This record gives sequence, C-alpha cells and structure tokens, in this order.
Amino acid sequence: DIVRIWNKTKTLRGPSKKLVTAVPDLFLTSVKLSHDATGAQYLHAARDDSNNLFSVQFRTTPMDSTGVPHILEHTVLCGSQRFPCRDPFFKMLNRSLSTFMNAFTASDYTMYPFSTQNAKDFQNLLSVYLDAVFFPCLRELDFCQEGWRLEHETPTDPSSRLMFKGVVFNEMKGVFSDNESLYAQHLQNKLLPDHTYAVVSGGAPLDIPDLTWEQLKHFHATHYHPSNARFFTYGDLPLEQHLQQIEKEALSKFERTEPNTAVPPQAHWDKPRVDHVTCRPDALAPDPMKQNTLCMSYLLGDITDTFEAFTLSLLSSLMISGPNSPFYKALIEPEIGSDFSSSVGFDGSTRQASFTIGLQGMAEDNTETVKHIIAQTIDDIVATGFEEEQIEALLHKIEIQMKHQSTSFGLALASYIASCWNHDGDPVQLLKISENVSRFQQCLKENPRYLQDKVQHYFKDNTHRLTLTMSPDERFLEKQAEAEEQKLQEKIQNLSDADHKDIYEKGLQLLAVQSTTQDASCLPALKVSDIEPIIPYTPVQLGTAGGVPVQCCEQPTNGMVYFRAMCNLNSLPEDLKIYVPLFCSVITKLGCGELDYRQQAQRIELKTGGMSVSPQIIPDTDQLDLYEQGIMLSSSCLERNLPDMFQLWSDIFNRLVFFQETEKEIFKSLCNPHFDDEQRLRVLVMMSAQELSNGISYSGHMYAMTRAARTLAPSADLQETFSGMDQVKFMKRIAELTDLTSVLRKLPRIKRHLLNPENMRCAVNATPQKMSDAAGEVERFMGNIAANRKERKPVRPTVVEVRPLDPQAGSSASRKLISEPHFKPCQMKTSFQLPFNVNFVSECVRTVPFSHADYASLCILARMMTAKFLHGEIREKGGAYGGGARMGGGGLFSFYSYRDPNSTQTLSAFRGGVEWARAGKFTQQDIDEAKLSVFSAVDAPVAPSDKGLGRFLNGITDEMKQRHRERLFAVTNKNLTDVAGRYLGVGQQTCGVAILGPENESIRKDPSWVVK
Repeated sequence: DIVRIWNKTKTLRGPSKKLVTAVPDLFLTSVKLSHDATGAQYLHAARDDSNNLFSVQFRTTPMDSTGVPHILEHTVLCGSQRFPCRDPFFKMLNRSLSTFMNAFTASDYTMYPFSTQNAKDFQNLLSVYLDAVFFPCLRELDFCQEGWRLEHETPTDPSSRLMFKGVVFNEMKGVFSDNESLYAQHLQNKLLPDHTYAVVSGGAPLDIPDLTWEQLKHFHATHYHPSNARFFTYGDLPLEQHLQQIEKEALSKFERTEPNTAVPPQAHWDKPRVDHVTCRPDALAPDPMKQNTLCMSYLLGDITDTFEAFTLSLLSSLMISGPNSPFYKALIEPEIGSDFSSSVGFDGSTRQASFTIGLQGMAEDNTETVKHIIAQTIDDIVATGFEEEQIEALLHKIEIQMKHQSTSFGLALASYIASCWNHDGDPVQLLKISENVSRFQQCLKENPRYLQDKVQHYFKDNTHRLTLTMSPDERFLEKQAEAEEQKLQEKIQNLSDADHKDIYEKGLQLLAVQSTTQDASCLPALKVSDIEPIIPYTPVQLGTAGGVPVQCCEQPTNGMVYFRAMCNLNSLPEDLKIYVPLFCSVITKLGCGELDYRQQAQRIELKTGGMSVSPQIIPDTDQLDLYEQGIMLSSSCLERNLPDMFQLWSDIFNRLVFFQETEKEIFKSLCNPHFDDEQRLRVLVMMSAQELSNGISYSGHMYAMTRAARTLAPSADLQETFSGMDQVKFMKRIAELTDLTSVLRKLPRIKRHLLNPENMRCAVNATPQKMSDAAGEVERFMGNIAANRKERKPVRPTVVEVRPLDPQAGSSASRKLISEPHFKPCQMKTSFQLPFNVNFVSECVRTVPFSHADYASLCILARMMTAKFLHGEIREKGGAYGGGARMGGGGLFSFYSYRDPNSTQTLSAFRGGVEWARAGKFTQQDIDEAKLSVFSAVDAPVAPSDKGLGRFLNGITDEMKQRHRERLFAVTNKNLTDVAGRYLGVGQQTCGVAILGPENESIRKDPSWVVK
C-alpha cells in the first residue's frame, strides 16, 4: 500500500524524495518525504490506529525575551484568510469530535497538533490548522488581547488607572510564580548563553511589553513558511489524501526560501561557571528553613547523533532513577534535601543535550557538601560502574514502554521526534528502538567500561558545567511588582495626549469586538448526526477467585497483562483516613518479606511495568450522599512475568500482615516487616510533601475546585482530605516532625483494614490466549492471602448499601457504598492567600447524580456556557489563561479559572454565565456544538489496558452509558434553561467557593470568607 501511495503522490508538485521504512518495534511503517518546490519536510507513520494525528512544527528561534513565538502561537489561532471569524481554534473545539487540539511553544520550535477518530473531522481540522499557520489575519486587536496591551483597569472609564493586560502576559506571570519553572528557565538560559536558548521563548513578563505588532508580523513572515516546516501525520487514514489536501490548501501557494533559523552549536567553555538566582518563598515547603536549590548541569552532545543521545538518556536513568541509583543513594538518602530538583536528568529538548543533577529543599550551608557529593559520586561511577541487574531492569522498562498501547500514541510520537527533527536529525532512526538497544548491548559486550568511559568524558572531564543555586527572597514578589510598576510608568511617561486617547479608544474597540457574537458559519463543522448513535460493546466475564469477585476483559494487549484490585476502606477509623494517601505512596517502596526496599525496587523494575497503590473515592451513580471509598492496586507485566508480579503483591500482602490486636503488639512485630524503617519513611515523606507543595502553582484550579466542593457532598469532603489543601498542609506537618514513630504506628493499622480479601474485587485485562493463566495467578494470589489471614478476627464495616456491579452478576460482584448520616450540605467561601501573582478561582454547585435525567443537560450546559460565555468573559476580557465550567460525575457542577489576574470579578462572571443560560441566550447551533464537544470526550479512545475499567470501578455498564448517550442526544433548549434555573440560579443552589492567590484586602475584610 505504501508503494502504491508513493506512485500516486509522486505526480504531485511536491514530493521529491521518499524513504519507506518498516518499524516493527512500534507496529508502524514510516514514509519520509520532502517537497520539491518549498523544501518542506514530511513524515507519515502508518499504523493500525483510528486516533489519527496531524502536526506541523516550525523552527522558531527568538533572540529576545519578548515572547514573540509564544504570542504568535496564540495570535495565529485568532482567525485566518479562509476563516476570518474571531478565535476559530476555540470554536473548532465545539465543532469537531477531536480527541486532542492544542499548540505548543518550545525553546526552539512551535508545534500545532490535533487528533481525531473521524475522517471528515480530520479534513475539517486540517483545513483550519493549515490556514491558521500559513495565512493568519494577525489583527492588531488580536495581538493586544493575546499578547499585551496598555488599557484602563475599567476599559469604559478613562479615569481608571492604566495597566498591563494580555493573556500571554498573565500566563507567563503565572508560569514564573512556579519556582521550579523559574529555576529551569534560568538553568537553560545560563548553560546555553550564546544564542536562542539564552532568552525566554515564552516571554519574560517585563520584556513582553517591548514587543510590537510589526515585530510579530515580521517573525511570522520569516519563520512560518513551508521551507521552515515539518509535517507529521499518524494513523490509519490514507497518506495520499493528506498530501493532496496539504498541497492544495497550503504548499502550492509558496516557493522555496532559505530561512535563517538554524541554531549553531554552543561554544564549549574552557572552565566551569557558577551562578545564583532568587525566587519567592514557599509557604508550604516541608521545611521553611530549607528552601534552597543547587544543581550542576553538564552540556552533552548533539541530539542529532541519535544513538549517542539514546545512550546518554539510558546513562542518565542509571545514575538517578530509583533507590538503587548512585545519586539517589548519595543525595536523597542522607536527607540533605527534600528531593531531586525537578530539572534533574537528561534533557534532549535543545540542540545539544544536557544532564542536570542536584537537590531542592536544602539548607544554604549544605552547598559545598552537595557539590562535593556530586563530584565524589561521579568518581565512584567511573571507578565501579553499574550492576548488571540495573542495566537489565532499564532495558526491561524500554521493552514495556514499546509494548504498552496508549490512546495518544500519535501525539507521543510527534513530541518524541520533535526536537531531533527540528535540528535536521533523522526522526525515523529515533523510532528504531530495538536497533539502538542491540547496539547498546553490543557496545557493553565489546567494552565492559563503555558506560564508565562515557561518565569520564561527559561529566568528570567536562569543563562546560554550570553550578546554579537558587534561594528564596522575602521581597521577591514585592520586587517583581515594583519592577512591573516601573515598567508601566516608563511606558506611561512617554505617552502623548493622542496616545492616551488612542489607548482608551482601542480599549473600547477591543471590548466591543469581544462582546459581539461572532459569525462562525465560515468554519467547517460536523453535525450531531455524524456521531455514532450506539456505543461499541465491551464484553467482560465475571467470576470469582478465592471468593473474591474478578472481572476479566480479553483485549489485544500486545503481550501485556494488566491487574487491578479495589479494596474498600469502610472499616477504617476516621482518624486514620488522612494518612491513606501517605500509606498508598509508601506501601510499595518500604521493602517486603526478604527484600529490603532497594531489592524490592529492583525486582519491581525487572519483573513489572510498575506497581502502584492509589486512593479512590467513587460517588454513587444514583444518590449524591452515597459513595465508595478505598484504594486501588494497579500493576502490569509482560506475560512471561505473570507469576513474579503476583509474587510481589503476595509479599506485600502476606509478609506485612499484622494479626496482633493491640497497638503495642503490632509495634513489637515491626522488626520483620519494614514499617520500622524510620529513615526510609522520612525520605519518602519529604519527597511527597515537596511534590505536593510544588504542584499547587501548576494545578491551582484543581485545588480550588476540590476545596470549593468539600461542603457539598460527603465524597467531596473526603476528596479534600485525600488530595486537597488539607492533604498538602497535613504532609507539611508530617514532614516537620522530628520523630515519625506516631506515623510508623499508624501504617500497619491502616494495612490490616485495607489489604483484606473480604473487602476486595479484582480486574484483569489480557489477551485471550493468556487470560486463563492470568486468572489462575489471581486464584493462587487470593488463596495465599486468605490462608494467611484466617487467624484474624474479622472487622465489620459500616456498609449502608451493596450495589451490584452488573444486574446480571449477582451480589458477589458488588460495590459497598457508605454514607455520612450527619453530613449536611452547606455554603462556604474559602480563600488561601498564597505567594502567587495570579489567582485560581472556583465555585461548585450541588446538582444531581449520573443516573438522573437532568445530568445529561448539565453536561451540555457546562460545555456551552464555557464556549459561548465564560471563555469570552474570563480569558478574552479578563486575561486569564483559561476558565470555564464542567459537570462532575459526583453531581457537582464546577466553575473554574486558571492563572487569572482577577478573583472576585471572575466570580461575577460565573454568576453572569448562569443568568446568560437562564435567559436562553443561545441558539440550536450552540447546543449542537456543545453536544459535539461533550461527545468528543465521551467517545475518547480507550486503551486495551483500560477497557471495562469504568464498569469495574464505578459500576457504569454499557447499558447505562447508552442510556446517558441517548439523553445527551435528546437535550433541548428548554432542558438547558430549566436546569440552569433549577440548580444554578441564585437562591436555588447550594454552592461552595474557593480562591487560591495573592492577598486580597476586600476578601480579608469580608466576614463571609474564611481566610487561610
């Protein structure tokens, strides 16, 4: 077929070279082409996957920090020649069944990818993307909205103060509120200081206001040309059709140019350098006195040498990954810092790769100690190398990664090849993973010191080394605000009266454009009739193993077996619940039976694709106040390692089981299991606390939604305990303890309640050929657990209702639901005042559960309100990076904003959205677009490893999904106005509100707010 396609396409104006390569490792055939007339490069990955992907990337190499490639990325998506309506990108989210749509600005390229399972949708989206990137309108008002502008705080009031506004301006302020992002940016700028990597491609907030509209247009003209483009397509749609459409709609309109975008090699330093930067203090750091970061970063080789880059990536993993790695032993276990810096490891995103090693959460006076440890560890690696089992475990991990089937495989491929291809490396060679592995093994065979020689060359003898430290400055945010104000005043001082008038008039003009309903009829769109009316059926077999319900789902898993076990925690005492996330994060990392934690980690890497335990809170589908609480065990393995995987789970269950009934007896028995290893626990606690603290500035909207929901349903209250700000603050308190004995005593108590076959159900996904073997292993596993627990006195859980997973399955396959009889939904407004310069805002409303007839209408309403009202108010007018509404499975309707310069104004926008919906200010086209958007999520592809998982976890059968689907199709205008008034209208709703952000004086003075 590939040859046939080539024979047809070679008659086009374009392709002049071809390279067809089978890549059996990834079950695909690559077709590499170049375009005669323009020099555009093209790679197609033909694979039996219906989730087809397109991307086009341009090498974008800015020489200043005004953020021109980032602002251009935003602005090209604001309208084009064929599709001149405002914001076609966001409008297409609601006119297609896309499984992914986005755009990315990297340090040296900009990428525009989308994916969809629908062939007509692919053609529609391809037309919009091609016209957007090659023929954008680049209107001045779009530049002002997306990039930056001077505008009055209240655009209609010329006496209100002037200020900087703009989506990217506020986005980058949010990015650099995150200390990890700030550090990583400085590290790259200072390690590669001679060309484009010395600047901030996303834009430094104080430099963004120096960018002009003319400069933006010039950057597009010089960089967004087919001669500077790389096209990538993936999936099962015919290549011929893609090529013809791209030729007709874009390439045929261009001739070849010689873009000057190549990145020269960084000149190698003759001696190492040292530098220092400051950051904001972290109010939630595990140890307030230890907030310093130190890393050493080494410049490595050119990433277009694909085998050398592959080798260095493996070497990096051997040096830092897991408790058996030398740097983990040397830097993490002595508890000098809270965790590795997030910048640690191999970085192949720039033309020359780099490797970084260092710590965060350390004391300033440990600086020299850490430097010495890093140097000594490199010496030790040169002297002794790595254990054979470590290398074997790493190669096993690569084998697992090749066999595991992801629903976003095309997007992963596009991202994987982007950097190497961007610098004219061979992307096909990157995909030949087995060939690289074989060559790596041969090099080791020929030279036992192969890896040690690499360490000697790239680390021991490398003079291009940067040591970068970062420390908190109490006035950091204050200095930022002062610098922004100074920049603002500089801009204002140079304004004439005519300029002032122009700013006011442009503000009104932009506001008028933002407030005008745009005609999107020029955009292509699918119809609701294009959506499949019936879902595909997923067959499962239900049985038992050792008296425990087991769901088996036969799938083409490519030689992998996936195992899950759900264990409810209904019998767990209340005082232990907040410890459950900690228990889950450490239970597979403390060692078990005859294995210490290092041996256990090695065994897990050698025999599985990973073993994890995670908290689960699953709301009932019928009643808002019923839910299931528990933990889920998850693991995967190659078929040949089935017995080994279940032996590891058996060791965790059986060798760590405590039959003693008193706390004293439990603690006495700690010497055999590994719950007695306080030093190991402290390391894991510090890492967990640091990770939670770091995550707030990146996922603040999720924390805001979780907090806003906590008073509305008992499941939401427990969710806050498990994964909200309560958990963040709890882990900070645990990390500050000097004695962890009290925590050590609780872990075995939790275990005896949770890891109990009486409270379990299991699921297995495997190939039909291996399902009987997998079921046999589950049977033996359960039998072993049951035999080891028969001496234990049963604990009677408080179960309110037993709900069958499937009406035909009988009572054995059931979810044990509980309620909180004293829980009463109530209103609460909470503000977390944190050292950020942007806000994360949420309002949540209690509505109806999944099975209720109104649930489908609320799903459609959330999407429609986001696209047709909230996007315009929160992002376009308000300048936030994002915002909208979503309907959750637990019956909670949530509004949110992300990296938002506003707070209480955004709450007003939420209310405005409700009034807009109640007034019925939308059309049938709006409803149809919302349905398309909802169905794109409902019909998102599911990997073979996850088929049947919804039924297993929450009891939602295919029949229930089909009923929900039919309700979505049936939603009308009247349904939407009814549910908006009934559940969201003022005086009707029970709601919670939360804001995470900088100190807000008006909130602090308002007694209706709880300020944290």
